Parts: sequence; structure tokens; C-alpha cells
Amino acid sequence: IGSAPDQRGVIATCSYEARKFGVHSAMPSRTAGKLCPHGIFLSPDLKKYRQESRQIMAILRDFTPQVETLSIDEAFLDVTAVRGLLGDAAELAGRIKDRIHKERQLTASIGVAPNKFLAKLASDLKKPDGLTVITEENKLSILAPLPVGKLWGVGEVTQKLLEQNGFKTIGDLQRADPHRLKSLLAPRLHSGQVLSLSKRLGNQ
Repeated sequence: IGSAPDQRGVIATCSYEARKFGVHSAMPSRTAGKLCPHGIFLSPDLKKYRQESRQIMAILRDFTPQVETLSIDEAFLDVTAVRGLLGDAAELAGRIKDRIHKERQLTASIGVAPNKFLAKLASDLKKPDGLTVITEENKLSILAPLPVGKLWGVGEVTQKLLEQNGFKTIGDLQRADPHRLKSLLAPRLHSGQVLSLSKRLGNQ
């Protein structure tokens, strides 16, 4: 989805088939056309996306009023108050996926976790149509082998900085001295953020 390859513009998003050719969001359309010459380029339909988003957000609010919209296609749900009535968080996630598929004919990837940081990360692990549960008990083993670039908020520049200093996986960060991370990331994060990151990854 984005500008045609013979026009100036960028890719808004792309299918998983196209990603196998190296195409990704925010890439210049001309570059995407060279990488995937047989790709089909479609113009965005923002009106349709907004309408679909409203429908899906309405489904989410049927399960809990505690919905925090993150973007047109992402949201955080706090199901703490409804778990006893509607089932545990993983069961709720499965029911949400089923409703979205049945009513909107779309897939949804959901991450279930004790906090938003881990839930966001979990939702990205098994796309498309994934469901990943991260608990306090399994978070170390699930996170450890993942590349640092999987972390929410770690862009290309920060990823490169971490890798150059020996932090290639989240497990490397889990084992790191928080004070070393603070000195390394100080220009980007304040000390409280570094300590919070370290704890969320399991480095206590």
C-alpha cells in the first residue's frame, strides 16, 4: 500500500509475501518496485481504514471498557476487572480474535502480558494472526533469544548502537549492568527509563 513505483512516495505497509523480498514500511516506492518488480501497488483508502478501525474498536469495547487506542490498528486492553466473568486473559484474546475474524473477515495478532511493554512485544512475535502469552514465569525464556530490534521503541540507530557494544539479543540486555546501559543510552533515555527497561526485561 502506497505510491506507485514510478512515482515519488513511500510504502505505508505491505503484505508478508512482499516482505520476503525486503520490502518494508516507510521504504521509497521506487526501491520497493526494484526489490519486488511483480508487486501490486495500491493507493491507501484512509476512509475505509478508519471505518474498519471503528468497527474493531467497538468489538474490543464489548469485552472491556478499558481500551487505550494506540493507533488506527492497535490498542491496549486492561482486562483485570473482567477476567472472573469472561475467562482468563488468554481465553479473552482467543474470543476477540474469533469475533474479529467472524464479523470483519480480518486476522488479528494479540499479545497477552502483565504490562503494556511486554504485551506490545508479544503481539509482534507471531504475525499474522498470532496469539502469544508472556507471563512473569516465562518472560525470561521467551525474551532472551530475541534480537534487540524486537524491543518496542528500539529503532535502527539504537539497535546499531547496542549491537556495536555487544548487545545483540534481549538476553544480553537482561544480563547487563543497568549502570552500563545508563551510560550507553544516556543521550536517549533518562536513568529512570533505563532502570525500568532493565526490570521489565527481567534484570532485577
